Amino acid sequence: MHSPEADALSADVVLSMTVWKAVSDRYELILVTWDSGRVGATETERISALIWGGLDAGGAGGSLAVSLPEACKLSDALAATLRAKLALEPGDADLAARLRQLRAQVERISDLVKLEPANVRDQALAQHHDLDRRLTDLADRNKRGADIGGLIGPFEIDAARTERDLIVGAATRKERAADVARARTLRGELEAQGTAVRALADKAVATVTPAPRLAVPDVTALGPVPNTPSELEKYLTRLDAVRRALGQAQAAYGAALGKRDELTQLLDAYQVKAASVAKGNEDLAELYRRGRAVIEAEPVDLARLGALVAAYQAYLERTK
Repeated sequence: MHSPEADALSADVVLSMTVWKAVSDRYELILVTWDSGRVGATETERISALIWGGLDAGGAGGSLAVSLPEACKLSDALAATLRAKLALEPGDADLAARLRQLRAQVERISDLVKLEPANVRDQALAQHHDLDRRLTDLADRNKRGADIGGLIGPFEIDAARTERDLIVGAATRKERAADVARARTLRGELEAQGTAVRALADKAVATVTPAPRLAVPDVTALGPVPNTPSELEKYLTRLDAVRRALGQAQAAYGAALGKRDELTQLLDAYQVKAASVAKGNEDLAELYRRGRAVIEAEPVDLARLGALVAAYQAYLERTK
């Protein structure tokens, strides 16, 4: 039977991993759009939209209205909360380094407090002042040689929770902004994301076979953003469908390229192993040569490469 503490930790882990996955997916799209530096004004604008546009949290709540930099801060705050709750750092670890990190976090909280609306800013200021006072006290105690191991963990949890709440609060206010502006922003983000996914699909089709044959939706086909509430609600629903379809296409085409890399790494790993247990075996050398030939040809025949890697592994196991 799960305890309430375990259930709470599980929820925190799921949320932390969801934010991390959203950041990772957006990074992949930025990398494809960057195309090793071969970018112009159009690609630069798309990269900017990918960086500052809201991230996709998928099944964990739809579109997460935080930019990539904000999501990175949120991910750090969630990780800090888990680290403190799970006591992953020993109490006598480098306390000076942890105190420096906490000072930087408190300063970030100060910057976030300045962005709070007037009706809740006083409460946020009080929380920041309390954290600043507690951190100053911890630093002074540490300088005097006092044992602060039992105090720094709870402080890390409180600071991480405060920073997380401020980030999420700012994100929630963004979500409550004018729906027309939000729809236009989301449309622009999906347009940039769609271009990046189409580039990823083109790369997969040109690089591997068989490649997925999923349609990559074009958000511009939805037309301009409407102004009436009823039509806008339908439009946002269609935008969400495009978002999910783009996510599925990215996962499928990325998996195809990942399969090629996985098989390539396996073949090379087996070849290294063969050098120590079956050095000079001509059959293995021929299988490796054929495998490398498939890898160097484009598109890479994944079925043939998989068969050659499996044959190499089987032959290697029998020569032990």
